[in-house]
Amino acid sequence: MTTEPLSPAPAERLPLRERKKIRTRQALIDTALDLFTRRGFDGVTLDELCDAVEVSKRTFFRTFTSKEDVALAPAQDLWAAFLDDLETREPDGRPVMEMLQDALLAALGTMTADGWPDRVRLGRRLAAETPSIRAHGLAFCDRTTGTALATLHRRLAFADPADLRPRLALDLLVAAFHCALDTWTASADAPSRAALAARLREAFAAVPGTLTLTAAPRAGSAGTSPSTSP
Repeated sequence: MTTEPLSPAPAERLPLRERKKIRTRQALIDTALDLFTRRGFDGVTLDELCDAVEVSKRTFFRTFTSKEDVALAPAQDLWAAFLDDLETREPDGRPVMEMLQDALLAALGTMTADGWPDRVRLGRRLAAETPSIRAHGLAFCDRTTGTALATLHRRLAFADPADLRPRLALDLLVAAFHCALDTWTASADAPSRAALAARLREAFAAVPGTLTLTAAPRAGSAGTSPSTSP
């Protein structure tokens, strides 16, 4: 379902083969993001990317499914960590929404690879201008939501298996994440995990008010009575 995330274990503790795989994966991500940003996503072929990293296409496809996959890999690593956290996080009788928010923030805390925020921002900006990357991201989001929902139903006791609220909670989480990510990406400040976490908390804090937001007509808009002078 997901690309293999960066290992959280210190590199020096991993076998040589695993360290090489991690280095190759990172080289593909860094080179792809650089080439795509400078020349445009469609201006770089898969052969050119593999040649630049000096790996075969077979090696590429052992790690990623497509050019779109490598462009979004840094953000996908975050959601892979979220799914891992969700497998072991105890609900402790709290609202499911809080549990999901804590899991995502905890996953963000594990994204300690050097340059990870920069890679996420580059990938997000590429997605904004490339339809195929956006489509890949939507498909990944749908698969991740499905996996998370299955995890919730497997680990938690809901009175009704057809209860819509777990799915809606996940959809709200994803929507809040994208709002936070868009604001963070558009910022002129240097990207950082701390800044993204702050944006996430702001978005999460806005969720309850969103559900009770009252719609009122704007003064002078169509359908309202024009004001008259005395």
